[in-house]
Amino acid sequence: MTSAPRGSAQDQGRSEYGVALFLAALGLLVIVQALLLPESRIVRGPVGPAVVPLVVGGLLVVVGVVLAIDVKRGGRGEPEGGEDVELTGGTDWTTIAMLAAAFLANALLIESLGWVFSGAILFWGSAFALGSRHYVRDAVIAFALSIGSFYLFALGLGIVLPPGILRGIL
Repeated sequence: MTSAPRGSAQDQGRSEYGVALFLAALGLLVIVQALLLPESRIVRGPVGPAVVPLVVGGLLVVVGVVLAIDVKRGGRGEPEGGEDVELTGGTDWTTIAMLAAAFLANALLIESLGWVFSGAILFWGSAFALGSRHYVRDAVIAFALSIGSFYLFALGLGIVLPPGILRGIL
């Protein structure tokens, strides 16, 4: 009794069929959910809230079917070459932990300190976790990004992020 070695074309074909099935199923889910959207009374014209999800869901189904047909005809995805990635290396759990800590600090501090400070901690912590060791420059950039995004949301989108301790100043 012989079986195909792990990582063979047969295994790869099955995984690609799995991707095709996933895409088609996701497309069907999006279509069903779009059809279940309640009718809106504020719709003016032929375009309602379900149009974009219906188009995206339909395209997902089409891509899933086309991918399945391609795999059936012998098409295979090219394995990653790893141009600048060391494929034999392990996961850098320290970096992941530092990034998770930066996101967690942002989530825990956003209400009390406000977006400007918690966002700056998020941006600075992410830069630090990813290897930057220019502490002062990164802090200045982090505060510029958080203040800029605060005003972008407030003035551009009309969404007020939590001001925290800067209430009345921003």
